[in-house]
Amino acid sequence: MIINNIYPTKEEMAKAAAEKAAELLKSHLEKKPIVYFIAATGASQFEFLDFLCSIEGIEWNRTEMFHLDEYVGISASHPASFRKYLTTRLVERVHPRKAYFIEGDAIEISKECERINKLISSVTIDVAFVGIGENGHLAFNDPPADFDTTDPYIIVNLDQNCRQQQVGEGWFETIEKVPKKAISMSINEIMRAENIICTCPDKRKAEAVVNCLSDKAIVSPQYPASILKNHKSAYCFLDKDSASLL
Repeated sequence: MIINNIYPTKEEMAKAAAEKAAELLKSHLEKKPIVYFIAATGASQFEFLDFLCSIEGIEWNRTEMFHLDEYVGISASHPASFRKYLTTRLVERVHPRKAYFIEGDAIEISKECERINKLISSVTIDVAFVGIGENGHLAFNDPPADFDTTDPYIIVNLDQNCRQQQVGEGWFETIEKVPKKAISMSINEIMRAENIICTCPDKRKAEAVVNCLSDKAIVSPQYPASILKNHKSAYCFLDKDSASLL
């Protein structure tokens, strides 16, 4: 894992992360006809995705996208839906060749996991874009995360801190309205990506950053994002606020 320079503002951090992401995408596009990437959501990705979509020279029509997670039981039109988020902030802007969305409102969630698992198991993910939650989660793998499962996507329970973060970011009015379950990409599937770009701005993430990414941090299911320390090509971008406890 590489912690890139700590940036004065989250905008500068996001721009640098987007430039690195574009470099990796272009590099893989030079080597293979189709490049596969994973996109994350949440407030930490706003500026990053905006900068990335503005960078010229990425042949998005030769890319295919999977996403990290989706709430169980909400439709694609729900304001908090990650399908809606990625459609408006990424897909409709750059038009990848395909976007494989998790149908969180499928009638049988276990079968939806089987469907998306079959799709992603047949490809190699070239670049994954991720963030870190206030509780240290990676995707929706809240602590203690499952470091053992090899299933690409799993059904998870969302803990109180995770659900409260969704209220704090403005996606839901009250914690009672936040779903208690989600379909999430597993830890091992994220780690299977050839490259990882992790963007983590804001003071509210500072404790998670020190617990997961500091030199003294122990790789542990209690700090899910700490697993990034074991990845051979993970680039973590922080701003001065998220890095303030390092």
